[in-house]
Amino acid sequence: MNDVFTYKLEDLLYINLTNSCTNSCSFCIRDKCDGLGGNNLWLERSPTASEIISRIPEPLLYPEIVFCGFGEPTMRLDVLKEVAKYLKDKGGITRLNTNGHGNIINKRDIVPELKGLIDIVSVSLNAGTKEEYDRICSPKLPNAFEAVTDFIEKSAKTLPRTVATVVRVPGEDLDIEKARRLATKLGAEFRIRDYE
Repeated sequence: MNDVFTYKLEDLLYINLTNSCTNSCSFCIRDKCDGLGGNNLWLERSPTASEIISRIPEPLLYPEIVFCGFGEPTMRLDVLKEVAKYLKDKGGITRLNTNGHGNIINKRDIVPELKGLIDIVSVSLNAGTKEEYDRICSPKLPNAFEAVTDFIEKSAKTLPRTVATVVRVPGEDLDIEKARRLATKLGAEFRIRDYE
């Protein structure tokens, strides 16, 4: 049974909450391999909060503990929040890597619920316009790009640190500077991720 619920890359610990996602991005690593760092991240079932917590007895061993994995973590918001509370109670630093669809997935503004639980949120903006976003990310939900920009703006106003990212994909016609300007307008930091 595959139960890689947590895995280490370099000095960070990553939490693999789910394999479900609301995007089908053209650059997604899920379409090219089964995982990272020798870990098969395709889960046979989603873990409970207690299962994840049992694998992180010493959160302070890691500079950051990242909710990421092979899917969209906010699809399992209750588990995410329970684990994040445990980590924060132990003094850990938390980061959420998200596609920014959390509010439409959960049908409410979840950003206030993350306050005090998430130190850094990294949001995959991936484009500077709705047209580019829809082409690159193939979202399964309506108004996805608007949801992402709204999530970034609300996070930037509420959480300690918000970073909007784009992936530089070889051969992809993407206006990175437009995405940078949008991220700045929304109040977020901006980071270009290299294609893996």
